[in-house]
Amino acid sequence: MRTMIHSLALTCAACGVAVIVPASAAAQDSAAAHYSVSETLVGKLLDDPAAVEILKRLIPSVYENDMFKTMGRSLTLKAIQQYEPESLSDENLAKIQAEFDKIPAK
Repeated sequence: MRTMIHSLALTCAACGVAVIVPASAAAQDSAAAHYSVSETLVGKLLDDPAAVEILKRLIPSVYENDMFKTMGRSLTLKAIQQYEPESLSDENLAKIQAEFDKIPAK
């Protein structure tokens, strides 16, 4: 989306036409690029070695659970919180989110 908007802006700028991009579109594109404990599915996290390292380090018992790696793939960490309230407390989810925010956007 960002590439399409960027290309459109360059084309319009070359023609002398001003383009206003809504802030929400740019914010959504940026948010989609980073992982979220409440939005990103565990399956996507498990497919990224950088995210896996964070999960192994911050929630090792949850990570080692076979159900997490199978049935949990279609859920978010926030959704799994109800099954692992201590390991996935709001405090721990905030720590995980802070680590996810350090992973470069893809």
